[in-house]
Amino acid sequence: MKKHLIVIAGPTAVGKTALSIELAKFYQCPVISADSRQFYKEMCIGTAKPTLEEMQHVPHYFIDQISIHESYNVGQYEREAITCIETLFQKHDHLILVGGSGLYINAVLNGVDEFDEIPNEIRIDLIKHYQEQGIGYLQNILKEKDEIYYHQVDLNNPQRLIRALEVCIHSQKPYSSFRTKEKKERSFHNIPILINTSRDILYDRINKRVDNMITQGLLEEVQNLYPYKHINALNTVGYKEFFEYIDDKLTLPETIQLIKQNTRRYAKRQLTWFNHQGNFKKFEPNELNNIINYINQFN
Repeated sequence: MKKHLIVIAGPTAVGKTALSIELAKFYQCPVISADSRQFYKEMCIGTAKPTLEEMQHVPHYFIDQISIHESYNVGQYEREAITCIETLFQKHDHLILVGGSGLYINAVLNGVDEFDEIPNEIRIDLIKHYQEQGIGYLQNILKEKDEIYYHQVDLNNPQRLIRALEVCIHSQKPYSSFRTKEKKERSFHNIPILINTSRDILYDRINKRVDNMITQGLLEEVQNLYPYKHINALNTVGYKEFFEYIDDKLTLPETIQLIKQNTRRYAKRQLTWFNHQGNFKKFEPNELNNIINYINQFN
């Protein structure tokens, strides 16, 4: 009998973590994170990781896995996640893959294209230009080097732009020429589920989550990470805004409102990506019994 990987995807703050833990308890199986921000040990409050209590009841993988000082990419994640999944399937019939990072979920479901090892100096140089000249610099260079991918990529995502430019610069070929889109065969069956709710409810959940992060000490967490603000992993919502606050570019109320606004925009981009995949079954986050009934159809 084929094993089943239950994929719980959706926008930030929609309730994926709570739902995945309930499903993991029901199927008595571990949870594998596909949240690219929760990989990092130093980023806790601002990434809304599962609590220690939640992780005591349900084993989690790919949480606090690496340091922000280590280099990590989606290709490494694919290799490590597939190895982990195949090992866990020796003991379990079901596993839960949960996250909002479409690129990382897609890597597990379909694989990613392989690239040669790229010298770290290229990334460092691109990050330096980005920090000095802004995202417009990356956009303009990408349009010049690979207009096809320029019209496909999320132009507001510096990580994606930098990744594409690394390949362009190192290979002297367009990034799009390497994207074969050949789906890799997996030894398990995927059950992709998209969790979403009304925009008003989602935005309210986002706003409340940001307020809770502030109460929990997000500013203190960012202050401790301030010496490393140049690191690409920290160029993300909740951290980059507070770096500007520490640099006296924003007031505290402006910072909090900007985090909420940028988080809402991020959630919108996540939903756009998942909706374009076309193969995710949609549920509200509180439909646990309906989701279980749906999953059991594949058994």
